[in-house]
Amino acid sequence: MPINVTQTYLPPFEEYIAILKRAWDNKWITNNGELLQELEQKLKELHHTDHLLFCSNGTIVLQLALKALQITKEVITTPFSYVATANAVLWEGCTPVFVDIEPTTFCIDAGKIEAAITKDTQAILATHVYGFPCNVEKIEAIARQHNLKVIYDAAHAFGCTYKGRSLLNFGDISTCSFHATKVFHTVEGGCIVSNSKEMNDKLFLYRSFGHIGDDYHSIGINAKNSEFHAAMGLAILPKLPSIIKARKEIFNIYNTILPSSLQRPSNAIEAFEYNYAYYPVLFETEKALLKTRAELMQHDINTRRYFYPSLNNLSQVTGIKAYCPVSEDLSSRVLCLPLYPGLTEKELEKINEVITKSLA
Repeated sequence: MPINVTQTYLPPFEEYIAILKRAWDNKWITNNGELLQELEQKLKELHHTDHLLFCSNGTIVLQLALKALQITKEVITTPFSYVATANAVLWEGCTPVFVDIEPTTFCIDAGKIEAAITKDTQAILATHVYGFPCNVEKIEAIARQHNLKVIYDAAHAFGCTYKGRSLLNFGDISTCSFHATKVFHTVEGGCIVSNSKEMNDKLFLYRSFGHIGDDYHSIGINAKNSEFHAAMGLAILPKLPSIIKARKEIFNIYNTILPSSLQRPSNAIEAFEYNYAYYPVLFETEKALLKTRAELMQHDINTRRYFYPSLNNLSQVTGIKAYCPVSEDLSSRVLCLPLYPGLTEKELEKINEVITKSLA
């Protein structure tokens, strides 16, 4: 059996079916169903917020955020993220302005944001990369000074807290992905968290074509999710502490056995609790990365170049001037290793053995 870079956590089948049967018996399987409402309430309680909506995926919530905040011009964003971050900006007809990243956390370098602000800048869209927090204090101070909106792509950050506060509770709006590869998932899905009832009500309408029953209030799109997806979330949510615990144990084994020449993004952040979403390692050169990755594949060990290439170099954003040397360098040398509950110590030793031999 191959060792994949991730493996979807599945709850006991009987538990999932027992929850889903409630929707089956009600014959209510979509359109803001009972299970969806229950999942939303539990997620609100977990994140200590009154303003969270469960949606269809982690990309559409970024689009909803830009639309609801009326962002139409320039958006300062990170070149080191999944392509969905930049695609959402482009899809909404806005202009991404890439600002380079920190060499420690791989998050956007808040110290370089102000230099990128122009008369057309309307928002900052930053990613909590690998679940590590951006410099939220500095970003939000800059936003206040320049009257900018702040959106955080927290797709990697479910379960992460900073100074006792969920990372989903920062900014004007935060978004999260519940894709099957994530620490917490609903097969497909995501959520959007806002900081006011007014914004939450607006997003509620946007999520469902802009109407409630026969009363039409605004523009909208179909960002709803189903009872099948909500049932998966309800089955997995109670398991979250044990899922994170298992990931942490694997993370710590990697820390112990892997060659010391492999660097990692810094997680030495005060008052931060991590979800152990990824295990990225940084090779000395791209050549060494490609050689090691090929040898891992020969042993049926799959890895991913999260995140390559640096988004400022994508063909669809050609013409937008951005030089991001730190992101371009790190993206060429970073590789995420397998990390999921169920990986055995024997498999971890095998991964380490292949990497050690390749680097030697």
